[in-house]
Amino acid sequence: MAEPNIVLARIDNRLIHGQVATQWNSYVGGNLILVANDEVASNKMRQNLMDMAAPAGVATRYFTLQKTIDVIHKAAARQHIFLVIETPEDALALVEGGVPIKSLNIGNMHMSEGKRQVATSVAVDDKDVAAFKKLQELGVELVIQRVPTTAVEDSDKLFS
Repeated sequence: MAEPNIVLARIDNRLIHGQVATQWNSYVGGNLILVANDEVASNKMRQNLMDMAAPAGVATRYFTLQKTIDVIHKAAARQHIFLVIETPEDALALVEGGVPIKSLNIGNMHMSEGKRQVATSVAVDDKDVAAFKKLQELGVELVIQRVPTTAVEDSDKLFS
């Protein structure tokens, strides 16, 4: 079974928005933006809003975590997949389910109740930290970078 051509896997709690669509996708050369998210997979209104932000000529798909696990290995080699994930827990579920994520770009994880700011655009709680530790144990490289033009931040910040 061929390995899917995942050009970038990114955690971004906004999923598809201007930054993802314009800067990251053009940087990595994706021709398919795949949002792996249980809630969005069945929410046509959110899908339509994200479709408006997607670059022209780039396909979008909205799959549950389980459907992503089930079908990612059936992707054609010509599909350059930009995988967008909402949370570290979702990323962990995908990796444990067999999705071959070797490196995980950590973008926007907004501040909210119970979270602490650890990087420019990353706030975590203990659940997030536990998921990041497990991902690292599974061999996934963690890269904190808001946009391609900003410096990579030290991933050790995730564990502080």
